[in-house]
Amino acid sequence: MGFRILGARALCALRSATANMVMAVLMSFAPGADPARATAPPPADITAREIIRTLFLARAGEPADFSGRALRYLDLSGLDFKGALFVNADLYGIDLTGAQLAGADLTGVRLDRANIAKADFSGADLTGATLLRPNAFLTVEFDIRDAPKFNGAKLIGVRVKARLDGADFRGADLTAADFSPLEKRPGERDAATNSRNQLIACNFSGATLSRVDFTLSILTHARFVGADLRGANFTGAELSNADFSGANLAGADFTGADLDGARIGSAIGLDEVIGLAAALNVDTARR
Repeated sequence: MGFRILGARALCALRSATANMVMAVLMSFAPGADPARATAPPPADITAREIIRTLFLARAGEPADFSGRALRYLDLSGLDFKGALFVNADLYGIDLTGAQLAGADLTGVRLDRANIAKADFSGADLTGATLLRPNAFLTVEFDIRDAPKFNGAKLIGVRVKARLDGADFRGADLTAADFSPLEKRPGERDAATNSRNQLIACNFSGATLSRVDFTLSILTHARFVGADLRGANFTGAELSNADFSGANLAGADFTGADLDGARIGSAIGLDEVIGLAAALNVDTARR
């Protein structure tokens, strides 16, 4: 696999890794921090320099292999990891801003607290991965143009707690993915607000979302055009102006969901939907 640096930030990788780790330790002792996280995870067992060398030496047909390694807190922004292997790797706190991970094998990885703004996971395999509180934006304005790409990716059974407004999941496989709220942590005032996934304007068109759990998720303006949502759980979700045109909703549960202005008229399996009569603003949904 060829070696390519896509952004200038990759040149600062070695200087930034230590700073990232120190910041994570300081944050773990901040007021209201979870006592269980008072001790930050240990540092990486490989350096950014070694990773760059591995990428440089990788040959065509022999992808770089970081499976089982601890890459915690490393700044690998802008690097090209297309097709690389990260099976069961620990990527806690890693900086993958602008990184290319198309076609990479990230089965079972831990991407908690990772920086994934502008990262490209197209066609990657993230089966069984966790994405708990990653950072998907470059600024506090939460520009959806910074959102990562997961189009065509395999995200079967992933556990997600994140703000991913505008993320591209077109054609992805999210079978049995879990977007339900996390339990309230010490110092959080409102679990229903702080622990909800925010997926505003995400594009799930053509995706496989059977048995996905979107309980209480914020999905306003999301697109589910032609998606497979059989058995999906939308209990209490905010779905105003979401587009379900041509989606298969057989067995999906909309109990308590807000469907204000949602487009559901051309969806398949409406007669098999659970809790539609108990949904909010269903009378304003466009049929």
